[in-house]
Order: sequence, then structure tokens, then C-alpha cells
Amino acid sequence: MRKSTIWTIAVVMGLSFLGLLYLQLSYIEDMAKMKKEQFDESVNRALYQASRNLELNETLRYLEKDVNETERRAFKQDSVAIDGLDGTIKQSHQFAVAADDGTVYSSFQLKTFEIKPASVPKAMILRKDKNSLAEASKTMQEIVRNRYVYQKALLDEVVYSILYTANEKPLKERVNFKMLDLDIREALINNGIDIPYHLTVSTSDGREVYRCPDYTDEGNEYSYTQPLFRNDPSSKRGVVKIHFPEMSKYIFSGVRFMIPSIVFTVVLIITFIFTIVVIFRQKRYSEMKNDFVNNMTHELKTPIASISLAAQMLNDDSVTKNEHMMKHLGGVIGDESKRLRFLVEKVLQMSMFDKKDAVFKKKELDLNELLENIANSFTLRVEHTGGKIMMDIGAVDSAIFVDEVHFSNMIHNLMDNAVKYRNPDKPLELMLKTWNDDKRLYFSIQDNGMGIKKENLKKIFEKFYRVHTGNKHDVKGFGLGLAYVKKVVDLHQGEIKAESELGKGTKFTISLPVLTED
Repeated sequence: MRKSTIWTIAVVMGLSFLGLLYLQLSYIEDMAKMKKEQFDESVNRALYQASRNLELNETLRYLEKDVNETERRAFKQDSVAIDGLDGTIKQSHQFAVAADDGTVYSSFQLKTFEIKPASVPKAMILRKDKNSLAEASKTMQEIVRNRYVYQKALLDEVVYSILYTANEKPLKERVNFKMLDLDIREALINNGIDIPYHLTVSTSDGREVYRCPDYTDEGNEYSYTQPLFRNDPSSKRGVVKIHFPEMSKYIFSGVRFMIPSIVFTVVLIITFIFTIVVIFRQKRYSEMKNDFVNNMTHELKTPIASISLAAQMLNDDSVTKNEHMMKHLGGVIGDESKRLRFLVEKVLQMSMFDKKDAVFKKKELDLNELLENIANSFTLRVEHTGGKIMMDIGAVDSAIFVDEVHFSNMIHNLMDNAVKYRNPDKPLELMLKTWNDDKRLYFSIQDNGMGIKKENLKKIFEKFYRVHTGNKHDVKGFGLGLAYVKKVVDLHQGEIKAESELGKGTKFTISLPVLTED
């Protein structure tokens, strides 16, 4: 699949996931906002109900008080009269309410009539009883009218007392704070809110007159207020204020069910990103393996062609075969065979490390001595290019415990790269240096070759990776040398660091644990 196609699919799916996540977050935000608005409305309604109950309770107290006092001031007068002509008994009851100054502001009279049953025939009694019922009905209507006037007078007096007397009392005496707290709690529960709250009551000018026992300032930024006795003069009003320390949890509980979908969406996004990274990594590995196959084919062609040509010359009778010719052809076949074996061994070494089948045969060696021996074997090759090898042996404790074959191959690879990637415009200068501190033993291999760009420097230890040189193909390889070096250093509990500057050279520094006596 082409890289552009992969990028197109990745962008489309990525935008889709992000759009889905955005919609979910927007939905949660809208739900939380709606829950907050419902919460505000419910709290304000509950506070209004509690405030209203407070005013009604105060009115009821004054009403009961005034009614009781008025009834104590009321008087009743009964009178009985007998008509001597027909023996009719006339009985009346009169009720009146008077003020302290003696003014009568409400009175009514109840009259009943009875006839002596002994002096009237039964038929007349029945007829007169009917008239008595009608008269009694009229009398009751009059009682109701007069009672209404009486009650209205009582209410007028109560309203007058509340308007001009009640608001003269301090807020502490007018408000039963425990009852107010109970009314607020009951009203909140009736409106579907059953979470802790803190309560304060203050005057209109901000003086606090009551605070609940467990009051804290937590959540005070979200507070709700309601005026008390709103019909009183502004200076006489009170203010009740409540806030909810756990309001955020209450709002959050309404959208908690959406959290799993958010988590699943984030997991899908992470999985998608990981999948895209793996796809690009595998594509890069595939391209690197293709380059490796192409390079290996080209590398193997050269020695095979040389060996084939030498074999043809040996079998060609037309070619004069003297001792010098035979020696030359034998040398060519030997050298190219070694080259083939070296290439095959390098591939087999990395394959062996990938399968974790490598078995180290470690033994104690002297790093200074090992570097000197390898430098001597490279002297002719370096001097053949017009360069030289310099040594700076400064390590005192130079004992190491390593596998001689793999460790030597690792150093050979670094020095071979220095020769292959030398700057053709100046002689090669190769510096080998050793030193150590209390805990580590160090050695470095530094050259004055072509150098490596910074963006390529962090990739040089990857398998199959080769620094791009444009259209130049003068340096052959598989991209396995430095990967092999890194693997060997890691398996010896060491560390390797590369420093390079394009056009000035490269320096590899390797540190190893100091071999102690234990």
C-alpha cells in the first residue's frame, strides 16, 4: 500500500475519532449545564417555599394571639321575655367585641321563639313549628353574616398588628432558625435535592445573625440567597443564604454514565494511533529489507563474478598459465571467497541475535592489548589509503570480561566503517583512546571522515538502516554493522554513544563495567 493512501486513511479515521470524542464531550457539557440549571431552579424554589412558610407561620402566630386576646375581650348578653297574651317565650343572645377604649366594632344578635305546647292544639303547634324553622333559618343567615363581619374585624386588627408591630422586632426574635432549617431541608427533598448544605441568615445590611453549627466555606462560590419578609421595609428584611459543598458531585452524578463511552473512545484513539505507528514502522522495515536484499544481491554478485571469471580463465586452454598467473588467480579466488564468507557471517550473526541463540564464551581480556592488536592488523589497510592510526592508552584498570570473537568483530566493524566512510579529500586519521573512572572503563574510536547529519545520527544503530548518500554507490553494505555493534555492547552491559559532525568526522564512545576481583 502506498504511503499516501495510508496517510489518507489515517487522517480520515483520526478526524472521525476526534469528531466523535468532541460530540461526546459537548453532550456531557450540555447535560451538566442542564443539570446545573435544574439544580438552581429547584434550590430557588425550595428557598422561596421556606421563606413563604416563615411568613405564614408568623402570620398564624399573630392571628392566634390576637384572636385569643379578642375573645377574652368579647362579652355575651342573654335576655328572656314572656308575652302574657299568648304565652310566647322570647329568648335572645347578643355577642359584642369592644376595643380597649370601649368602642364596639362588631356585634350580632340571635333570636329564637317558642310557643307553649300546652295552650296550643297539636295542629297549630305543627303549623307554628314550621314558621319557627323558617325563622330559625333566617336567624342563622344573619348569624353567618355577623360572624363574617366579626372575623373580618379580627383579621383587620391582625394585619394592622403585623404591618406596624411585627417588623419592629429584631430578626433573631422573628425567625425560628431551626424551623427555617427544617423547612429548607424538607423543601429541597421535595424538589429532588438531598445533599448536605450550609446555612446562614443575615440582615439586609450584611450582619450575620445565624450560622449552622457545621458551617464551612467549601463550595461557597456557588451560593443561593432568598430575602425574608420581602414585604417589610428594606431595612427590616432578612436574607437567607445556603451553599452546597458537594454540588459538583451532584452535577457530575448526572453525567457519570457517559464516562465509559469517553474511556472507550480514548482507548480506540490510542489503539488507532498505535496501529498507524506499527503500520508505518512495518512499512519502513519492509523498505529497509528490500534495500537489504538489493544490496546483498549486489554485494554477492561482485565476488561471485570474480570467482567465476577466475575459474573460466583456469579452464580456458588459450590462456597461458604460468606460475605468476596461477598464483594471481588463486589469490583472487581466495580473497573473494573470504569476502563472501564475511558477508554471509555478518547476516548469520544478526539472525542469530534475533533468535536469541547467541552463546557468549566470555573470558578475561585486557582492553588496551586487544585494541593494539586490532590496530596493528588495520595499519596496512589504513596506510594504503594514505592515513594513519594513533593510540592514546590511558586506562589503568583495563581488564574486561567479554566474548573475544564478538567483541573483536564489534571493534573491527567500527574501524572498517571509519575506512569505508573516509573523506577522499584528506588522509584518514584514526584515533583509538582508552580511559577509566571509578566505575566504568571507556574506549573511543574517532575518525576525520565524512561525518553524519544530526537527523540521521539517532537512527544509525537500527537494523538495515543506511545513511542516504544520494546517487553515490561507492560504499557497499547491508546496514547491519552498527546494529551488530549495538547488540554486542548491550549484551556486555555496556553503553555506546555516537557523536558526529558532517564533513568533520565521527566519534564512537563505548563504556563497559570495570572488572572487579569478585
